[in-house]
Amino acid sequence: MSLILDELNEKQKEAVMATEGPVLIIAGAGSGKTKALTHRIAHIITDKQVPSWHILAVTFTNKASAEMKNRIATLLKNELEELPTVGTFHSICAQILRKHIHLMGYENSFVIYDANDQTVLMKALMKDRCISEKELNPKAVLAHISAAKNQLINTEQYELQSHNYFTQKVAELYGPYQQRLAKNQALDFNDLIMKTVELFQNFPDILQKYQDRYRYISVDEYQDTNHAQYVLINMLAEKYGNICVIGDPDQSIYSWRGANMQNILDFENDYPNALVIKLEQNYRSTSVILDAAHAVIAKNSKRKEKQLWTERKGGEPIRLWTAISERDEAHKVAQAIIQKVQGSELPAYHDFAVLYRTNAQSRALEEGFMRYGVPYKIVGGVKFYQRKEVKDIIAYLRVILNPDDSVSLLRIINTPSRKIGAKTLEALQTFAAGRNISVYRALQRASEIGAITQSKAMALEKFLALIEYFQNINQEFTASGVIKHVISESGYAAALTADKTPEAQARLQNINELITVADKYEALEPGISLATFLEEVALISDLDSLEAGQNAVTLMTLHSAKGLEFSTVFICGLEEGVFPHSRALYEPMELEEERRLMYVGITRAKDRLFLLHARERMLFGEFKQSAPSQFLLDLPENVLEGSQMPHREHRHFGNRAIPIEDEVGLMEIELYDGDRVRHRNFGEGVVLNVQGGIATIAFKNPQFGIKKLATGIAPLEKL
Repeated sequence: MSLILDELNEKQKEAVMATEGPVLIIAGAGSGKTKALTHRIAHIITDKQVPSWHILAVTFTNKASAEMKNRIATLLKNELEELPTVGTFHSICAQILRKHIHLMGYENSFVIYDANDQTVLMKALMKDRCISEKELNPKAVLAHISAAKNQLINTEQYELQSHNYFTQKVAELYGPYQQRLAKNQALDFNDLIMKTVELFQNFPDILQKYQDRYRYISVDEYQDTNHAQYVLINMLAEKYGNICVIGDPDQSIYSWRGANMQNILDFENDYPNALVIKLEQNYRSTSVILDAAHAVIAKNSKRKEKQLWTERKGGEPIRLWTAISERDEAHKVAQAIIQKVQGSELPAYHDFAVLYRTNAQSRALEEGFMRYGVPYKIVGGVKFYQRKEVKDIIAYLRVILNPDDSVSLLRIINTPSRKIGAKTLEALQTFAAGRNISVYRALQRASEIGAITQSKAMALEKFLALIEYFQNINQEFTASGVIKHVISESGYAAALTADKTPEAQARLQNINELITVADKYEALEPGISLATFLEEVALISDLDSLEAGQNAVTLMTLHSAKGLEFSTVFICGLEEGVFPHSRALYEPMELEEERRLMYVGITRAKDRLFLLHARERMLFGEFKQSAPSQFLLDLPENVLEGSQMPHREHRHFGNRAIPIEDEVGLMEIELYDGDRVRHRNFGEGVVLNVQGGIATIAFKNPQFGIKKLATGIAPLEKL
């Protein structure tokens, strides 16, 4: 027997040795599934003497594919001339189609359209049919076509099942979209799988060729497969039946992308003679964390029972904290991290992760981290103040206060679309440059510009009137009121509401979150309120951005965290309506997916887990008082710190005694080069430089060194 079985536990060995027939491997979080899968492939080649070209391994991401190839090459000591076929569904299908798609009337040199190419094509089709983008969002149409292709629903089938105005419009465009793709010798990503299935259905000899080639098939993350991927894999495996799927139904969190968890749950129905192996030994977390995870996921009905265990017995209890507000929540997280790294010569900020349900929650956390000088990076998203929609609304606000800000004005003049095109803007800018005035002043004199037609001049006049209206609003309302008017009266909210894509709804949530930020300035007078708000935003967004790989705390959504691990994890926003999400509260299956998401979050933690909920939270522009998340009530008493309440309905949620700052924020202090200061957490330091509200300070304690802090936000005291 080769050394391939060394360093494997008994269940992993069983999985590696099970090479013939259908095999289902239920691999719990942190159980070494990639190790089992790669060792299994190496075993088939080395010990079973199966030629490598008879093996196919399918993954979901290029990163996972590359890692699998590297691991197999290392196990086989790079002795093979040809490695097994390892790749994503899309890359493998593209390879097959490159050789055979001519049989379906395409050239083998077809191009693959990305999302931008698809949008351009759809917009052109809609324009040809006089369909306004205000009436029908091109991205929403494409999202429905994509979902149809994931279900292998062709144009004729889609037309038969279209049941309302929107789907009927999609049906009108689906056929012409496919025809235009064919005319352009192009496929989109969904076509890659759908056309491969079509190829196999129409040309059985081609299917048999690939069945004979790929006699041993492995599929990673099987719980994330959609219907088209399921059909494709089963067609390939039909002749020899040597199919091994690996995954975890408890980590199925992508139904909104079309993933069908039923594929893994029904594997034994599809293959009655399947061998089922459970990988339950966890190599990541303490037993305390695993007990908490199991208590949460055990409430789900649609799952395969398993119980993760570890040799890391005990561990630190889980901290359950109640915050007064989302600002206090951020404060507690930042303080906990600072206390943990104090005394370290090289603080390991990268050991910490903060997880949340929606991207909009990052805003309060980012501000809290900025306040305390904790370095952070956003994964799977853009920093709140760098998001396009946030920058758009802030540009409106800047123009209200300073209409001569030409950069901000040019950003918003046609956002959302007012049919003010590039030629009109060029004429405006040329006129402004020739007279050394701002674009706004040129706008006021648009009737003098010969290159601008009467209809465009009227559009410019309407925009000018809109800005003047907002300026009057600013004299009557505080910052939050001005933002509400801008979001509504500019047409920005209407444009996002009309867009039926999930991305558009997330963007709408983000701009509403700006209202939450501005709410801190309600005590100030109109006019001053907006100016103070923009000043703080400028200080936050002007700070140096962190490059990938820097030593920083990771902030990300729970969906983005899948597959990752950290020594210390904070899960924030554990309130009913936030997490679980409000739309899941009345849908049992959606609630089960939310619970799986909680399970994923808990099992990211190796050593320490902090769970936080707020009594009151401003989110998406609304003030909410929510009950603690039902997931917290699932946790067993023995895994929690300081919780001795015997009845769950009376459970006390622990709260650290940390003083809460004034919600209006700290007063900015005037600093000059050479000033001595004291920071609440970093101690004494000397100001090296002050520029644009950002102070560069050298702290006496070498542990903290030199930091850049916003003078209006950081807790600094002048000595």
